[in-house]
Amino acid sequence: MPLALEPISLLHGWVPVTIQVIAAAVLVVAIGWRSRRWRLLWVPVSLLLGVAVAFAVWWLLDWSGVAGHPAPPTLWIWIALSALAGAVLVVGWRDNRWWRRTVSVLAVPMCVLCAALAVDLWTGYVPTVQTGWDQLTGRPLPGQTDEASVAAMREHGDKPLQGTIVSVTIPDDASHFSHRGEFVYLPPAWYASNPPPRLPVVMMITTEFGTAQDWLRVGDAKKTVDDFAAHHGGNAPVLVFVDSTGAFSNDTECVNGVRGNAADHLTKDVVPYVSSHFGTSADPANWGIVGVSVGGTCAVTLAVKYPELFSGFVDIDGDLFPNVGFKEQTIPRLFGGDADAFASFDPSEVMAKHGPYTGVAGWFAVSGNFPTVYHDGTVGAGDPGPVPYTADKDTGANYLCALASRYGIECSVVGVPGHHTWQFAATVFADALPWLAAKLHTPGVPQTPLPGAPAAPHGGAGGN
Repeated sequence: MPLALEPISLLHGWVPVTIQVIAAAVLVVAIGWRSRRWRLLWVPVSLLLGVAVAFAVWWLLDWSGVAGHPAPPTLWIWIALSALAGAVLVVGWRDNRWWRRTVSVLAVPMCVLCAALAVDLWTGYVPTVQTGWDQLTGRPLPGQTDEASVAAMREHGDKPLQGTIVSVTIPDDASHFSHRGEFVYLPPAWYASNPPPRLPVVMMITTEFGTAQDWLRVGDAKKTVDDFAAHHGGNAPVLVFVDSTGAFSNDTECVNGVRGNAADHLTKDVVPYVSSHFGTSADPANWGIVGVSVGGTCAVTLAVKYPELFSGFVDIDGDLFPNVGFKEQTIPRLFGGDADAFASFDPSEVMAKHGPYTGVAGWFAVSGNFPTVYHDGTVGAGDPGPVPYTADKDTGANYLCALASRYGIECSVVGVPGHHTWQFAATVFADALPWLAAKLHTPGVPQTPLPGAPAAPHGGAGGN
């Protein structure tokens, strides 16, 4: 596909508008004027069916808990119109002219395409035509190479100007978690010596209904960290882009449960593999986690549950606790009905059981115009009150940060204008990277305080 297609946006501009206008016109022609019985009976019946289907899909999404934020109204409109188009095709097929049958057939996929565009607008998952083509064809990631080439470059002392992406197959010996391919980003500084310097590592966790490539293809992570490295003499953390779900529709919430031992994969497979295979630091002071949506929930959950492995996290629009619906739905769906297993991955419960932390800090980002709130991690200070157990991201993040601070975790809740999309996630990662890289002791990176913190970091967790 020609590179000229790359700037063609699927989220705004003329393409989505044009497709919707064409789809609406095709649907109007498919419906037509026809007979009086058609207008007074079958069109209203078809419309009612469309509304019923849209309501059923809304109920199913709400019941299943797969969406933590409301969908745009256009999604429900186009789902209803898709069902309407299907009904018009079926009930209007008999005794109809060939051209109207053709238009009726065309109206169905056109309306479904518009519903898909509404989903894309909701998530930002396919921002451009080029991105969609790359995902569909499995085109290599920008800067992707193989381990043999990486080894040869390091042996010959070839330090690239930008980082490289390496596809890895991480064994699942400890977790037995069936997972897909994963990726490692190596900054230019990794090539500076042989063996490589023991750089810090950031685990990058994606959303539900995603792949390990999402942060690279859609979240602009490589450009963000390349730009950062360029301003710090080639220094940046190593990034490992993990598969926490094992399949596109398998929401594990990064826990060990009936959907697989995802937590064990990330902590017992990924961490030791990256440290040994790429010579990175194994010190928890040099390991952090960044996640968006479900991945944000994973970031805070793993950080507080495994402080012996991680010391910094960035939770981007995550939830209050690992969930696939309400708590009463989550316990059977994720943990087979074991409430104790749920509690062992509930950040609130985990922090209370662990007690005061040392050296852990976090950045909670929420989409929306919310004020920044900073907590210095003074043990025992403040009382966040009862657990809200709400789907509201701002309320949940503020509660978790206040509670975390009470247990010695310095943190900030940062409101960022925007919506729960990949473009929002990319902005947050770029904003948070200087702090996180400093927190993980990346060489050549000066201390950077959390948003809202005093200029000079203080407290047990510190800015670095």
